[in-house]
Amino acid sequence: MALVDEVKNELAGITDDAVSIKKAQASAMIRFGGGLRTLQRHVIVITQFSNAQSAKWLQNTIRTVYGHEAELVQTIRELPKGSVNWYSVRVFRSGGALALQSGMLDRRRRPVKGLPDEIIQGNIAQVKAAWRGAFLSRGVLSEPGRAPYLEIMCPSVEAAEDLVYMARRLGISASQRKVMSSVRVTLRDADVIERMLILMGADYTAREWSGKHLDSEARGKANRLANFDDANMRRSAKAAVEASEKVTRAFEILGDDIPENLRAAGQLRLDHREASLEELGRLADPPITKDAIAGRIRRLLQLSNKVEKQRALSQKNM
Repeated sequence: MALVDEVKNELAGITDDAVSIKKAQASAMIRFGGGLRTLQRHVIVITQFSNAQSAKWLQNTIRTVYGHEAELVQTIRELPKGSVNWYSVRVFRSGGALALQSGMLDRRRRPVKGLPDEIIQGNIAQVKAAWRGAFLSRGVLSEPGRAPYLEIMCPSVEAAEDLVYMARRLGISASQRKVMSSVRVTLRDADVIERMLILMGADYTAREWSGKHLDSEARGKANRLANFDDANMRRSAKAAVEASEKVTRAFEILGDDIPENLRAAGQLRLDHREASLEELGRLADPPITKDAIAGRIRRLLQLSNKVEKQRALSQKNM
């Protein structure tokens, strides 16, 4: 089971006896889950969910809180990556009454594009419930190993603006963005996401998500460090081999005319071709620092370059 489904199962399992809180969550689920349609001049309510427990919660709430019967229908959608189950909650006969009760229609029976004002400006418990309902309907959550994000696809710009405003009331900054024809509200900071999950009521899965995210982040950092170390080792080995070739050439050019300390440093490089400069310094007799061994090899190569240029100039002048 994907972690987002675990979160939604936990949220759908919340039991709160306060009718105002149940109505706030149900209104958000109706708005974000699909909303209203008109069939032969009659208003009907059709909402769709990817999570079975979310759909069952709304069906039960419509019956117990609003007093209407709702049918729950499961359908299967075939996608390129496989089949996906969708759960539709439908209210046909009393759809208009439910739309008025849930705030999807105003008193003049005009559609409300966002959420009802009494929820947006309601108490903090209602605001939390509305966010919970929106997430249960169209919320997604990043899996461990991916960049953290919590995102809700919104049915309208007004609904997105209402979510952003309510998040601000909860002390959370959410961003609104357009992706092709859809509007989305997104959280991207891991600490903020964990806090929002807890505010919505997913205490257990919030800790689970945060723990898995931190573990994944730690593994990623360890892998990056290991790759960095491997790259450094490869570069060091390549540089050591190239230096050995240059020392060999320097010995050929200078012959016996080499200061003893430079010759000893060069010979160490040839005897231990893959060793680091620090290792060469420890092998010297007496031991010296890596900067000292590097300096001697550098002076050896500079001396050979100077002698080679002098010889080339002399041959040119002959």
